[in-house]
Amino acid sequence: MKVKEVIVVEGKHDTQRLQKFVECDTLETGGLCFDPAKLKLIRLLQQERGVIIFTDPDGPGEKIRNAINQSVPGCKNAFIARNKAKTTKKVGVEHAAGEDIIEALTHLMTYEENPKQTLSWSEFMALGLSGQTNSQKVREILGNTLFIGKCNGKTLWKRLNMLGLHCEQVAALLDAPAE
Repeated sequence: MKVKEVIVVEGKHDTQRLQKFVECDTLETGGLCFDPAKLKLIRLLQQERGVIIFTDPDGPGEKIRNAINQSVPGCKNAFIARNKAKTTKKVGVEHAAGEDIIEALTHLMTYEENPKQTLSWSEFMALGLSGQTNSQKVREILGNTLFIGKCNGKTLWKRLNMLGLHCEQVAALLDAPAE
């Protein structure tokens, strides 16, 4: 698989892992404390080639993703499930299998600050995606199904709207048998 966009990852081991399975260029943030010059470079790369953000499925990875998405409009996002990117002690893209990396890179989502609302908050609640004892687990399953990552209620609602999904479509996904 060849990727024309530059893939933003956290570290050199992520780059090594990706390049084992994908022909691509990467930019490493160096972790959570990347400098403004790195954001400027990401902005330039987004204009010239496009950018895919592919950070670890953990708290710091999500903070990096959010910081870049808020500073650089139009980035594509690749998500990998936590259980597909971990060892017994660590979590990260560098630990993912090749087929899971390729799968994540074929299901990209573009971040929008103010997406058109296709799913109301009341519909979201009625689907049991927030406010129920099992809501967290249901959100995780739905996030993995849609390749949009594990999220809290508000973030999932926003991402479902970014994907333009309506209540009936989400309900159908929730009714579908798990793989």
